[in-house]
Amino acid sequence: MVVRTRMAPSPTGEYHIGHLRTLLYNFALARQNSGQFIIRIEDTDQKRFVPGATEKILQVIKDYGLSWDEGPDIGGPYAPYIQTQRLPLYQKYIQELLDRSHAYYCFCSEERLTKMRATQTALHQIPKYDRLCLKLTPQEVKEKLAAGTPHVVRLRVPDNEVITFTDAVRGEIKINTNEIDDQVLIKSDGIPTYHFAAAVDDHLMNITHVLRGDEWITSTPKAILIYRYLGWEVPTYAHLTIFLDPSGQGKMSKRRGSVSARSFLEAGYLPEAMLNFLMLLGWNPGTEQEIFSLDDFIKQFSLTHLHKKQPVFDVTKLDYLNGVYIRRKTDEELAKLLAPFVPKISLDKLIKIVPLIKERLTKLSEATALLTFVTEEVRPSVEDLTNNGKIDKSIAINMLSQSTKVVNETDVTKTDELKNKLMELIKSQEWKTGDFFMVFRVAVTGSRITPPIVESLAFLEPATIIDRLQKAQDLL
Repeated sequence: MVVRTRMAPSPTGEYHIGHLRTLLYNFALARQNSGQFIIRIEDTDQKRFVPGATEKILQVIKDYGLSWDEGPDIGGPYAPYIQTQRLPLYQKYIQELLDRSHAYYCFCSEERLTKMRATQTALHQIPKYDRLCLKLTPQEVKEKLAAGTPHVVRLRVPDNEVITFTDAVRGEIKINTNEIDDQVLIKSDGIPTYHFAAAVDDHLMNITHVLRGDEWITSTPKAILIYRYLGWEVPTYAHLTIFLDPSGQGKMSKRRGSVSARSFLEAGYLPEAMLNFLMLLGWNPGTEQEIFSLDDFIKQFSLTHLHKKQPVFDVTKLDYLNGVYIRRKTDEELAKLLAPFVPKISLDKLIKIVPLIKERLTKLSEATALLTFVTEEVRPSVEDLTNNGKIDKSIAINMLSQSTKVVNETDVTKTDELKNKLMELIKSQEWKTGDFFMVFRVAVTGSRITPPIVESLAFLEPATIIDRLQKAQDLL
């Protein structure tokens, strides 16, 4: 058997980071088994369709360093790979289900369905279609169709049958059909629902394994029934845990912050670090290993090591991993990655600055705040210059005055010499070293948190340094 997996994003907006994790697992399973990984666009929800979303989704997947063997942009033996371009195929198979009495036309209005569900909910019943239209005679159905009465096509779910399937993550799962609604397969506009289109496409595209979120577990029996009624072999299902919010309370959602795959790249997380983090959100190798290249992960990935417990999206762990990958970059590589975050600093200069900040970064975007003093005017506050009043103003002014003389008399690019002179000054004046460098740092950079301050002076013009020291004195 050739292993074929797929990911089928819906072009309804930005690509969710959780979907990227699911894609990564599908990708790894296919690659590990020398199979194929397919991208299919599920655009049957036309009400939520966002123009341009497909292109954005494909691009962000590429930006994470992942690829596919067949898809809407590159084609393949089972094209087209966009569902709204496959409508005739669905009509063929819906007709087969209708002819075999495994599906039926439903002409109920939305108003009637809404009232029906409200009544069922009030009676504490499972909201499901009451099969009114199943009672229609063939002649009545024919007349309504001829009259152009709006309708959908529903799956005829058998009564009181236990559907059993083996989930690759959770083992044997049993669901009674009494809990399953007669799912709409074809909507009133002639477009299939997810449940029908996915089952048909997975069969026609020879998908052998379906790895998807565990919110689809209760829908799996519907797919199994469609497969059974059409005489098809059911693929292997593996339902993956969803992420919990960093607080551990509920799943990650837009209400709690950005969750798009793109947003993490824009925040300065490296693609390879993000992938490494996602690998461990729902899977482990059975060892203490935490750092995985994509190739390592593909070799070690196993469905048997997928988790059943929902993982927490631990941002602290993500920052740690990202820091590891940042420090693995050469100065030149890191400078190129940092360039978009500090566009006013030339690449040549940035390459020289990188050694000062590499150990301090957990994500690329932090360089913006760390290096603002290099290109922008600084505005220190009295509170910071005096460490919230812990340093007397007169002492702070003296520190700035004396250090101005040292800077004026020294080549700031000779870091060791400048550092020695400043330490001699501190000793002669009997200042606390921490207090001095706090005042000096804030005066020169406007911030308490910077790269090593003496080394940083080499990236400023001496006149700029003197001017900032003087303005800080004036402020006090």
